[in-house]
Amino acid sequence: MTGFLLALMATFLAGFGGRDQVLVAGFVERQGQRPALLLVALVSAVIAAAAALWLAGSFAPQLAPSAQRMLAVLALGIAALEMLLTRPRKRPAEPTQSLGAFGIVLLAQQLTDASRFLLFAISVASILPGAAGLGGALGGAAVVLVGWAGGQALLDLPLVRIRRWLGGALLVLAVGLFAAFRLAG
Repeated sequence: MTGFLLALMATFLAGFGGRDQVLVAGFVERQGQRPALLLVALVSAVIAAAAALWLAGSFAPQLAPSAQRMLAVLALGIAALEMLLTRPRKRPAEPTQSLGAFGIVLLAQQLTDASRFLLFAISVASILPGAAGLGGALGGAAVVLVGWAGGQALLDLPLVRIRRWLGGALLVLAVGLFAAFRLAG
């Protein structure tokens, strides 16, 4: 249960103001709150979470517990750097009406975002990675739902600043965990 709740909260916080949420909010701003747009975004979030869970399940069993911890800390650090260094792209001036194209772009962004790196880290370190994967899928779905529901009101928030603060806190956590694991050695 802990992995589920941790993954749910971590993916939601890491996804706030992320590229996927801004993309969904930008499309809502231009096209309105189309239910099909929300459905594509939700399916994409679940697929991205499943990919992170599958990747963690492919690597973690082959590693010793100490290597699993270090892999999780590395993924945590990568998530922090993604939050600190990337900013949402400018919204397209003429977004396509194609839900397929929207879904492909959204999924590509989600596969490489901080939320999925965090989900990977939590799944590697979790006793029940399936529960963590479910929490990550729900957290990612909540992120795109907030983007869909928020639209322009969400885009008016200082999202880059919020993400930088969260990314900084995550980087401090990653460095602290790295140091603790090295000392415990």
